Amino acid sequence: MSAIQREVVALVTAQRWAAVGSIHGGQPLVSMIAYATEPDLDGLLIFISQMAAHTRALLEDPRCSLAITAPDTGEGDPQLLQRVTLNGTAMAIARDDVAFQEAAERYVARFPDAAMRFQLGDFVLMRIVFDSARYVGGFARASTFTGDQLRSTAREVAAARH
Repeated sequence: MSAIQREVVALVTAQRWAAVGSIHGGQPLVSMIAYATEPDLDGLLIFISQMAAHTRALLEDPRCSLAITAPDTGEGDPQLLQRVTLNGTAMAIARDDVAFQEAAERYVARFPDAAMRFQLGDFVLMRIVFDSARYVGGFARASTFTGDQLRSTAREVAAARH
């Protein structure tokens, strides 16, 4: 497990707001979404309304990218902020799927205010599984990883905590 891979895992698990890129009507579309992480970064959970263009886009074409960055404090050079782009696939979790309840609980644990939206029928709980990541950790610090490499690092980080 490399130090850079640990940085990526720390960034993804610490943040909760990302830009999601999708294809809508043949054109690129980027929107901001909240996400919760699954254990070992097996997936990222999003809970989004079907009224939103990005939701419809992901339901039509599940390929997507998420851009996650360290917060910009307004000081210093923002080009030096840690950031990662995760490329993967979004899959809806049906409400009658056994995995739905656990995923919903994980999402609400991260976003308690979202609990009431689970009563609304137009919202979709999706799991994004990423297969690659491009990380920039500052000037001249860029690396590309597979999803499996980052999931393995997340498992090692979790095991080291226990």
